[in-house]
Amino acid sequence: MKIDRIHHVAYRCKDAKATVEWYVKNLNMEFVLAIAEDLVPSTKAPDPYMHVFLDAGGGNVLAFFELPNSPEMGRDTNTPEWVQHIAFKVDSLPALEDAKARLQANGIDVLGPTNHTIFKSIYFFDPNGHRLELATDVGTPDMYAKLDACKWDMLHEWAQTKRAPKHAAWMHEPELHS
Repeated sequence: MKIDRIHHVAYRCKDAKATVEWYVKNLNMEFVLAIAEDLVPSTKAPDPYMHVFLDAGGGNVLAFFELPNSPEMGRDTNTPEWVQHIAFKVDSLPALEDAKARLQANGIDVLGPTNHTIFKSIYFFDPNGHRLELATDVGTPDMYAKLDACKWDMLHEWAQTKRAPKHAAWMHEPELHS
């Protein structure tokens, strides 16, 4: 078996309508589907929900569940908030800069762009507290080949030491030491 692509990725939201409106307004996503039931089809549990789906481009679908009978949603407090995020690709640095300006004009705090050498990113939060990233690729074929050549060595070293291997430290040198 080989995975074809991600069918959809689902997260919880506080308000399905407000979430759909935010993604349509701020990220130009198309609202493509809504499903609602009083029973969960897979478990048959009595738990009413609204499940909404947004087109994230390239056949990718971002979905949310609103669960009105569940306790208020939170986040994993044992994981730093910068770790769990959804990253979306944009096609150019000007598109990234335009997105930042549009988000800020809509009152959204935006961090970045951050220079990852092979891509540049901005970061912000949706109304549910999910961290989002917009990224554009700027690397060269040589950079990608260099990273590909060391990925397994880095993974094996990490598994043994739990310390950051330095094979690809060049990626963040400009960002961390400027």
